[in-house]
Amino acid sequence: MTWAEDLDEGGYGDDAGRDPAPPSWFPGQHLPVDASRMGLTHHVPDGALLDFAGSLDSTNGRHRLVAWMLLVVFGLPVFFYVLRLVDVVVA
Repeated sequence: MTWAEDLDEGGYGDDAGRDPAPPSWFPGQHLPVDASRMGLTHHVPDGALLDFAGSLDSTNGRHRLVAWMLLVVFGLPVFFYVLRLVDVVVA
C-alpha cells in the first residue's frame, strides 16, 4: 500500500488505526510497567519518585548530577545502618 492509497482509505500514514498517545510531558509517563501494575501513579510519593527518576536523561549532565545526588541521599542511610550493624556485631 502506498502513501496515497493510505490517505484515500482515511488513514494517516504510519499511525493509521492507532490510538493517539498522550504527550511525553504528561505526568506518569515514565513509570515502569510493573509499578503501574502495582497501582503506583504519579500522585503517590513512591510513584512520583519513580516517575521523576524515570524522566532523567543520561545524556544531560545536570540530570546525571541529580541522579548521583539521589543515589547519595538514598544510599547514605543504608551505609550508616550497615556501619552501625558491623559495630554492634564486632563489639
